[in-house]
Amino acid sequence: MSTEATHTGSATQAPNTDAPNTDAPNPQAPKTASKTADAIEAARAQGRAAFIGYLPAGYPDKETSIAAAIELARNGADVIEIGVPYSDPVMDGPVIQQATTEVLARGFKLPEVFEIVEAVVKATDAAVLVMTYYNLIDRMGAEEFARRLAEVGGAGAITPDLIPDEGREWIAATEKHGLDRVFLTAPTSSPERVAQIVSASRGFVYGVSVMGVTGARDQVSDAAERVVTAARGAGAERVCVGLGVSTRAHVEEIGRYADGVIVGTALVVALRDGGPAAVAALTAELTGAETAR
Repeated sequence: MSTEATHTGSATQAPNTDAPNTDAPNPQAPKTASKTADAIEAARAQGRAAFIGYLPAGYPDKETSIAAAIELARNGADVIEIGVPYSDPVMDGPVIQQATTEVLARGFKLPEVFEIVEAVVKATDAAVLVMTYYNLIDRMGAEEFARRLAEVGGAGAITPDLIPDEGREWIAATEKHGLDRVFLTAPTSSPERVAQIVSASRGFVYGVSVMGVTGARDQVSDAAERVVTAARGAGAERVCVGLGVSTRAHVEEIGRYADGVIVGTALVVALRDGGPAAVAALTAELTGAETAR
């Protein structure tokens, strides 16, 4: 895919600003139900954190990526992230970069994402989000992207390189089509920035546990809980933590203070090495579903 348009900024840099958030949604506007919030709240009602699993769209091919995402839901995932392959990522680590490079090399085009989302939505009860760098939404047009995503039953989108200051068109489009929009907050985010992110987000706030790119790590950063606390202090109802989560112990640790746990790289490795069956097995292990059988 072309990367002619420039990035709107890295979310993990979380620039400071004291400017008011003029792009925040109008609290008087009619609200549609949030599929993502409903999924997280359903998990909370069961006394646990929601499990959110990420897989790249079209990896290693379209049908296999659909099958793997369905296995996520069958084995305990409450929310599924479908990552849009991108040629110039700022957040993805080497495992996801390699996977998406392979997808792009076979001729992947953006409309395929909507087909994958639709197939997963029809086959599961999970909320299905798209995770994408904003350049791709901008090139299609925020209104067109939101409309097409809503039409296939998508819950919304996570935009890791978009900050609320520059999200006026996307916020308006998601409000119009009833989609969730997930912004990221990081350990370096100022109180003013956190408040702005919380105000602009719909569904949940994505808490970045470490500064850097995605990838499995041995330990969860001690900054993760501080990120959650800061977001909740700014009024966030739901905060989910990602980056570096790869074991059941990580899931349990984060689940003690966060509303959701996000796993990506470990699942992509499982898909790469063992296909959908391996994704099913790892998801069951991470969610604890295997012990419930």
